Formats: sequence, C-alpha cells, structure tokens
Amino acid sequence: MFPGANEYGVELTVDDRAVEELLAINPTDVDAPSELTFARNVFVPLTTACRYTCTYCTYFDPPGQASLLSLEEVREICRRGADAGCTEALFTFGDDPDDRYTEIHAQLAEWGYDTIHEYLRAACEVALEEGLLPHANPGDQTREQMATVADVNASMGVMLETTAEVDAHAGPRRKEPGQRLRTIQNAGELDVAFTTGILVGIGETWRDRAESLLAIRELHDRYDHIQEVIVQPVVDNERWADGSPDLATMRRVTAMARAALPDEISVQVPPNLAPANDLIDCGVDDLGGVSPVTDDHINPEYAWPALRELEAIADSAGVPLGERLPVYERFLPAGLRPDGFDGRVADGADGDDRTWLSPTVRDALVADDPAGKRYRAVIEDETTMARSD
Repeated sequence: MFPGANEYGVELTVDDRAVEELLAINPTDVDAPSELTFARNVFVPLTTACRYTCTYCTYFDPPGQASLLSLEEVREICRRGADAGCTEALFTFGDDPDDRYTEIHAQLAEWGYDTIHEYLRAACEVALEEGLLPHANPGDQTREQMATVADVNASMGVMLETTAEVDAHAGPRRKEPGQRLRTIQNAGELDVAFTTGILVGIGETWRDRAESLLAIRELHDRYDHIQEVIVQPVVDNERWADGSPDLATMRRVTAMARAALPDEISVQVPPNLAPANDLIDCGVDDLGGVSPVTDDHINPEYAWPALRELEAIADSAGVPLGERLPVYERFLPAGLRPDGFDGRVADGADGDDRTWLSPTVRDALVADDPAGKRYRAVIEDETTMARSD
C-alpha cells in the first residue's frame, strides 16, 4: 500500500474500510470553519539545488546553475521581514543538495560547513537573531539530520505529496514515498511540531489521495505532532503542462482532508495556487504563510496575495481572520497560550514528558525585546492588521 515504507522503518495499517469511508466523503459532509488563520513570513530559499528532478517542479536548478545564499543574504532577508512585522522565516531547499551538486558541497566546505544541515542551523540562528522564528522545510531528512536543526526551529515541515509511485517523480533519482513518511515519523520521534500535505493532480488516483491522508492521520495519532495539512494543486509552469485539478476535484479532496484529520489539525490551502474562496466551506481553516516581502520561490509565477486579499477571502466566507505564529498555540507551554485557548493541548505540552519547543525558541518567545513582543502580540490575538502591511 505504501511503497518503500517498511524499507524506511515506517509501519502503517491503513485498511480498506477506512479508505472506502473516506472516498465516500463530499463537501456537504464537513463543516465550514469558525475562523481563518495565516502566518506572516519571509521566504528564504537557501539553495535551489535538489537531488530530485520531479517533472512539475520549477524550484530546482540543474547542477552548475544552482546557488547558495550567504548568511549575509539570509540576514538581510530576515531583517526586512522583521521590519515588515513578520514572525516566520520559511527556509527551503531541495532534498540533499550537497549530495548531487559538487559546487554546493564545495561552497559549504569553503564556508566551513560539512553538510547543508549544519549550514541550515547557522541560517536559523541568524533568523532568530534578526527576530524571526524559523520554520525549515528541507525535504527528506534522516533522524540525525533533523536533530541537527530541530532545536533552532519553532516548527518544521515536508510535503508528503502522495504515498503512490507516480511518473511525475520519474528520473534516476525518484522521490520515495517511504522516505517522505519516514521524515514525518522522525519529526514525531523528535517532538517537532510539523506541517505536511498532499499534492493534487500529479498522477495519483482517488484511492491514493485517501491513503495519503490516512497515512498522515495514523502518524499523527501515534505522535500528536501534525499541526496542519496542506491541500495543494499542481499548477502549470515551464516544466508542467498537464493541467491542474478542476474545482470539483479540489472541493472533494479538501473535504476528504477535513474528514480524515482530527479537529486539532488545520486544513490549509495556498491562496496563490488554489481557489480559496471556493474551498473554505470544505473545511479549510488556514491560508498558510504569506509574505509581504518575498516571492513564492517554489511557485514564482504565482504571486502571494496581499494581506487585504486574505481579509476579502475571510469576509466572503463570513468568518474572522487571525494571524498565527509558525508554531500553533496547542504546542505552546501553558504560560504562553492565550487565556481564551479552547483547543486540545498537544501531548505533554503541560508536562515534562515532551519538549515541543526548545529552550532557544522559548527564550525567543518570552524575550523582552521587539521580536518577543511581536510574537506575543500574535499569540494574544490582536487584530490582524494592527501592524503595517
């Protein structure tokens, strides 16, 4: 059912009955949200190198053309974001770029780093210094790689995309569903609040979509660590011309996501890629990270909406719009959660059994400096437009 999962030490037991029940879901079976949320971020594409060559992806550049942001460039991006009122630094790069790209490996060595994860750690430390909470999404990660950077991240993520083997992942270095699932499991084992999602329209079947959502749910049931699941359509670009899923498909699969996942997991659609106005009633309650400063470097042809456009989406749905941090409130310790919090607290967040936030991140949240005050203003649920657009 899940290609390669056992090979990577991931045991899942999604059964046929659960799949069939989920396949029977339609938009009228789920409730619309009571509110919408978003995060204000900057996009930091640490490198455009990637070991994979997925046929729908415009993010990666071929060997010889990929570059690596310097820490000075990272600092400037983060400084601009903090000045614009952002709270999140979204770090991205392709999977294991220093494995395939000799130039990237050589540059890292010249700067004194043995691996891209060591360099990512330094970049996250720069973000924290400049007043942003890191959220790193560096693709597949071993447990050791993730442990290298987990304590300097408020949360992390990777798109599962699909549990199926699809031709869109073709090439000598195929993206392995089992490795993706192992990355999500690693996050649970390391107490990392995590974001994942499915990519719709890359050749997967409806059954594949159901199985992917149920696999995410099973891993969350085991570790209680998934904070949001993104339902993202593939979009036409210079490398993909096979079209995007139609509205009926997106409405049905979004409703399936809402039905499959427990209430504490947000269902997110990216408003620059999906028809958000037409999906809110299918259970969407989050619009993701939106940047007033930087482009969407993974989908450069699709500009972020302005924050006013997010308000218009919320107004159209008849619900309030609230800003959030890159780590959801349920993972915060009791002293930081807002008084009105009425959700389910993450397993161990109020005890000593699990450490969802490292001392480094906790110190940033409680600091008596402009960044700490900015974070706490978001936690305390001040109006979304209280700071400058």
